Amino acid sequence: MSKPDATLTPLGNIHHLALRCRDAEQTRWFYEDVLGLKLSAALSLEQAPGTGQDRPFLHLFLALGDGNYIAFFDDPTQARPEHFDLKDSYDIHIAFETDSRESMLAWKDKIAAAGDFIFGPIDHDFVESVYFYDPNGYALEITHKTANHDTVLRDEERSAREHIAAWTTRTRAQKVEIFGASAIDARCSALPAPSASKKTRK
Repeated sequence: MSKPDATLTPLGNIHHLALRCRDAEQTRWFYEDVLGLKLSAALSLEQAPGTGQDRPFLHLFLALGDGNYIAFFDDPTQARPEHFDLKDSYDIHIAFETDSRESMLAWKDKIAAAGDFIFGPIDHDFVESVYFYDPNGYALEITHKTANHDTVLRDEERSAREHIAAWTTRTRAQKVEIFGASAIDARCSALPAPSASKKTRK
């Protein structure tokens, strides 16, 4: 077992989550005018960073209250209508935290007034949440911590590895049939490196 590199520091936060959007102004309207995030940057670039590939795009950054960002790529030359179908929330969803149930319900009213379908609240014991979609088909959530939040997660932490082990035993055969044992057992990305013509670095 290799020793940890003394120069590594813990990964403390997500600087930004970046997603594709259908239209920069439509997305800005929803996240700034409806959800109240601050538009921090709109970078207009002609080439994919790191490759020099001609690929004009606009890169939006909207700031959250904690100083982190949600970002979007408006890339019409590569975009397809199906990219913006409603996403299964098990594939991706973004949960924004507010500080109370009252605030969560006030956000629900504001989002509904903007014309978006929103449902909930749903009580998950450790959090309570309402759910809706953005104009790009991404599932979004506004949540607040309940009084049980820290106790529930502390209790769950004690048995988390056991739950994973039990779930692995229960589902391994099904996953091997779908993905193959080598994909399940890999301890790397298990994906081929992208070609130089496609590779994009942010």
